[in-house]
Amino acid sequence: MEKVLAGLQHEMASVRTGRASIGLLDGVRVDYYGTLTPLNQVATLHVPEPSLITVQPWDVSQIGVIEKAIRSADLGLNPNNDGRVIRVPVPPLTEERRKEIVKHLHAVAEEHKVAARNVRRDANENLKRLLKDKAISEDDDRRAHDEVQKMTDGYIAKVEQAAKAKEKEILELR
Repeated sequence: MEKVLAGLQHEMASVRTGRASIGLLDGVRVDYYGTLTPLNQVATLHVPEPSLITVQPWDVSQIGVIEKAIRSADLGLNPNNDGRVIRVPVPPLTEERRKEIVKHLHAVAEEHKVAARNVRRDANENLKRLLKDKAISEDDDRRAHDEVQKMTDGYIAKVEQAAKAKEKEILELR
């Protein structure tokens, strides 16, 4: 369940909030000499100001490929290059776009809640197997089921709390 929470945090980092963050470009893959490579493995990323990301490729000959990858990543970003550095201005979000992002965020949070419930299901199946094999008593089985349920409820609450905090950050007007 910790992995579920960590996965949610990682996925939420790439959700746009209206201010620049190198996490926005985490999903961008560049065709680097025939191999799809994460952007952060072919360039240095910086956020010099709240509405700008700079991408400085280690191999300047790849600047066009990197710019094309950012443009085609469907992030709503329009990169510009000066021959050495790619500047990616992050435009302010419209109210409509913010609502779309919040919907996406809710879908991501729901996926992670389902993942936590799947972990609970697997744990309960293992407990039933232990009970069937007489490795644990019925009392231990009942206590363990209750403990697993409490743990699941706790992690689902953490997922909801993280999603609410991110939603507030997205809807906040600057």
